[in-house]
This record gives sequence, C-alpha cells and structure tokens, in this order.
Amino acid sequence: MDSLTQMVLGASVGEAVLGKKVGNKAVLYGAIAGTIPDLDVLSRFFVDTVTATEWHRGFSHSIVFCLLAAPVLGWVVYKIERKSEVSRMDWTRLFFWGLFTHPVLDAFTTWGTQLFWPFNYRLAFQNIFVIDPLYTFPFLICLILAMRLHRKSPKRAKINRLGLVLSTTYLMLTLVLKGVTFQAFIKQLGEQEIQFMRIQTRPTPFNSILWTANIETKDAYLIGEYSLFDRQPIVFREYKKQGHLLSDLGQHHKVKRLKTIAEDWFIISKKGEQLYFNDLRFGLMTMDPAEDRFAFSYKLVQKGDELIVEETPKFREDAANLFSALWIRIWGN
Repeated sequence: MDSLTQMVLGASVGEAVLGKKVGNKAVLYGAIAGTIPDLDVLSRFFVDTVTATEWHRGFSHSIVFCLLAAPVLGWVVYKIERKSEVSRMDWTRLFFWGLFTHPVLDAFTTWGTQLFWPFNYRLAFQNIFVIDPLYTFPFLICLILAMRLHRKSPKRAKINRLGLVLSTTYLMLTLVLKGVTFQAFIKQLGEQEIQFMRIQTRPTPFNSILWTANIETKDAYLIGEYSLFDRQPIVFREYKKQGHLLSDLGQHHKVKRLKTIAEDWFIISKKGEQLYFNDLRFGLMTMDPAEDRFAFSYKLVQKGDELIVEETPKFREDAANLFSALWIRIWGN
C-alpha cells in the first residue's frame, strides 16, 4: 500500500499495543515501524533495475525481517525512552506488530509480498489497489480523533479499535467483491465462447467497484473491465504476446528474471527499433483502447553483450487523465 496508509496502520497498531502507557509516542513509533519495510526502494540507487525490482517487497517484507529487526529497534527506542518506564520487550512487541502488519496488508495488493522469504513465493491476493481512499481515510480520521484524547481515556482505545475494525472490514469486503466480479468475467468468457488458459483479476486504481481482468489465450492476452454498475457485455481487448520479437534476447538472464517477476504475464512491444517488456499485472496507464501504454514497462537496450533494462517513467498528466476516465467508467457501460 502507499506510504500514508502504511503509516496510519503502523500508528494505529502502535496505539493498540502501547497507547495506554506512552500515549502519542506509541503512535509515532508505530508509524515509523509501518514505514521501515518500504525503505527497500532505496536499493534502486545501488543496484540495477531488475535486481531492485526483485528485491522490492522481498526480505524487508518477510517474517524473518520482522523477527530480526523488532528486537534491535525495540532496544534502540528503549534506550531513547528510558524515562518512560516501558520495558524493552514492550517496545519490541510494538515494533514487531508495526513491521509485521505492513507486509500482511501488502499481501492483498497486486504486487504482493515475499512474506515467507527466503522461500521464493510471493503472496498476492490482488483484491485492493495500492491507494484506496475508502480504506485509508476512515482509518485516518479515527486515529486523529483518538490522538486528541488522553492516553488513559477508554474512548481513545475504542476509537482506535473502530478504525482497525473499519479498515479490516473493508479489506474483507474487497475479497467478496473480487469473488463476485471474477464470476462475472468467467460468465462473459463463456457466453462469448472465449477459450482461455489463465485469468487474473484485480481492482482498478483508487476504488473497488471497477475491476479488470487479464486473460491468457494461446497467442495473446485479453484485457477487460467490469463495473458493479455495468449493464452491457464486457469488451475484451486483445494484445498479442509477440515473444518472437525478443529473438536471442529471450535467453538473456535479465529477460528471464523479468519474466519470473511478471509471473509470465507480459507482452513484448516494439516502437521503431526499440523493444519494451510490458508487465500486464498492473494494467494500462490509459482507458483508451487505441493506446497500449502499460503502467510497468521496461525498455530493453542492448549494448554489445550487455543488456540495460530501464523502467519507463510515469507522468502526472497520465495519472490525471486515467483518474478522469476511471471516474466515468466506474458508473457503468
């Protein structure tokens, strides 16, 4: 999830663990704990794009990391807050739950997490977008209201628990909606007599009403959207796999690693003489069927025996246009 959401979750967990003893300091340290796992993004300054992508939501989002980091962070804060009369174990407990709930929440997103690192398995339920205001804002409001009360006030704990209940209930609701929309996609594929090998569904950005599906056929991928307010059949757009465009590059270790990262949900595109590896799991940056700009696209630049992989930039204008188009599409076709 986005940084704000993870901070709010960590802060609320910190409040639940130690709020009665240290008040808003528990909120502060909980927010810090909820932020720490995402520091893995700093790896992009030290390693190549493919390696940084492999590391993202890897070790720092694992149970192993939580077990190793929590005692260290707990000891550090115990030394800093020695006047608070809170035990080192209490601080360790706060940091463990603050760190642990971060990857658990991320497991519900499309990218998922390697919660069970070092085992090479990524847990991704794909039922909530990384930014969802309906998840974050009620949660945030409850936390702010709780922080305004005295640490020993019974209302403070109740309001904080309400925030946790609201966020968790909404998260579970998105799982139900995923099931409902999945069946809608399956029904439409059957009615349109489309033979397929795999299907993957996820919510579109910023909401849980409009969902999208990737469908793999023998030579292509189909992408379609379904809103809970739709009355017309789903339109599936076709994108050829075009793996042949890679030629010998298909055997390069970086390309193989990209395939593994994308879980084989990818297409190859060519613009002029330039090749692009497009990860389909995160959809397009546009609702225009005439365009094929994917959210995660990697430029493959060959220089002699070396292959340079560059992630294509994203622009605010694209995000703004996508949001406008999504808002219209959410209300049905």
